[in-house]
Amino acid sequence: MEAIEELAIQPCTSSLYLRPFRLCYRQNGTKKFWDFMRTHDSVSILIFNTSRQCFVVVKQFRPAVYMCELERHHPELFENQDKESLSRVEDPLPAAVGVTYELCAGIIDKPDLSLEEIACEEILEECGYRVPITNLRKITSYRSGVGVTGSRQTLFYAEVTDQMRTGEGGGQPEEGELIEVVEIPLEDSMKFAYDETFPKTMGVIFSFMWFQTNIAPKLPKK
Repeated sequence: MEAIEELAIQPCTSSLYLRPFRLCYRQNGTKKFWDFMRTHDSVSILIFNTSRQCFVVVKQFRPAVYMCELERHHPELFENQDKESLSRVEDPLPAAVGVTYELCAGIIDKPDLSLEEIACEEILEECGYRVPITNLRKITSYRSGVGVTGSRQTLFYAEVTDQMRTGEGGGQPEEGELIEVVEIPLEDSMKFAYDETFPKTMGVIFSFMWFQTNIAPKLPKK
């Protein structure tokens, strides 16, 4: 996962996932504009393994996170990036600075499938558990990246057992995915959520807190 080589930065002129726009408008009599990206909405799933009392999350290299760290250390690499040029990174940072812990998730790009069906597909592909739709519980939906994308993410909760695991997970290699499945013991989950040495998404923190309020009190006492 961390064997990142031959880094180069170049302008993005087209993408299957991002579309840049500028909205021009008048608000309270003042002319304004705002640049934003349209992207796919998504689903994410908080997975709890009841067999071993642990959360199942994923770990992967995120280029956007890596580039934020790279710009912080080498801002000169991002100068004059409006030109059609390729800038090779001669002194890259360790790939570990771009690795994050996240909930199992995926974009909504299959109009013939429901959100629940997409969520079940993602659980199987990324984490290896075969989960029926009836096992899903919708927690809520919310907007993410409101200043840049404004996309909607729908969060589900799923309980799994060891017997429901039918594969190793890890994503789809043919699509370039390289995902590591990680288990977080329930008793360590809140410490993990606030430990900044483990870079993670807000979805992990929020969903762990939701679990403590809505699920943990109903668990059998040891």
